[in-house]
Amino acid sequence: MIFYLTGGLIVASTAMAITRRHMVHAVIYLLFSFFGTAILFYLLGAPLLAALWVIIYAGAIMVLFLFVVMMIRTDATEEVMFPLNQWLPAAIFGAIYMAVGAAVVLMTPGTEVALPLMAGSPREFALYVFQNHWLSIEIVSLLLLVALVGAMSLGRGKGRDRTEDEA
Repeated sequence: MIFYLTGGLIVASTAMAITRRHMVHAVIYLLFSFFGTAILFYLLGAPLLAALWVIIYAGAIMVLFLFVVMMIRTDATEEVMFPLNQWLPAAIFGAIYMAVGAAVVLMTPGTEVALPLMAGSPREFALYVFQNHWLSIEIVSLLLLVALVGAMSLGRGKGRDRTEDEA
């Protein structure tokens, strides 16, 4: 029951995050979605993955998002979020997606296979990641650095324009 309740809350908070015009509110809803995902990982028997999800996504990535939102200082406009001409294609593709998903789930009965339990310590996981995927980790860190520098330059650009206009 907790699994389905948490899944529903994740879907609802993610839907709220993508439909908000005020960016800070969207980031807060996304934070709730990340915490719910971490709870699901814990319920599925992956406490290390749940902890990593909270540390990496709900911690570092959300702080970066908030920093970017505050540096850019966008104001919410009162225009309609999704015009009516976008609802029909979204509804059609959503229905197709749901039909394909239902067909995949319902057309393969009797294929339940018990997966073997894989257990590893956090040390083994860290050794595997940093020995085999060190280049990917470095590329991601460089991308985050570029995003941070871009947000700072965007934030500074607005401040300079205001002081020049006032002078």
